[in-house]
Amino acid sequence: MLSTDGITTVFGKPAIRQGEPGPEALADAAAPQKRLVELAYATPWTGECSCAAWIEEAFVRLGYGHVDGDAFELCRKYLGLDDLAELKVGMAVGVEHHPYGAQGLTYGHIGLYIGDGKILDCADDRVRCAPLALWLSIYGAMDDPRWGWLDHLALGRVKPEL
Repeated sequence: MLSTDGITTVFGKPAIRQGEPGPEALADAAAPQKRLVELAYATPWTGECSCAAWIEEAFVRLGYGHVDGDAFELCRKYLGLDDLAELKVGMAVGVEHHPYGAQGLTYGHIGLYIGDGKILDCADDRVRCAPLALWLSIYGAMDDPRWGWLDHLALGRVKPEL
């Protein structure tokens, strides 16, 4: 996947994306954000190629309604930020395309930022936790990762219904 320069992918994107300072820490998150992280950990694997369904299920469990779409659609509709200083706990992080299979080329991939430089996603045969910098490097091989609030609901600013 590396180009001959050794620092970019064959798609022209940075091969290693440094975990620049800025993403919100879990300890600094509001109660609804922390609750979403708890619910995401408790949401089981939803099946092969169902990363968007897993995030949607975690969001439904939070009690703020249903968001529907595949990873590509969610990225297009809700994920427009790319500054790590704006990345908050509970935001979806995704790419519209990635080169790791036909599904990835068509639908991309999406995960949930859980604070402290970590991301949860549903892939392969499990829900997994990964370092954010690694996730951004791997899935950002083809498209630039972006993040945002699903349904434009900024969890850090809503009153907790918990």
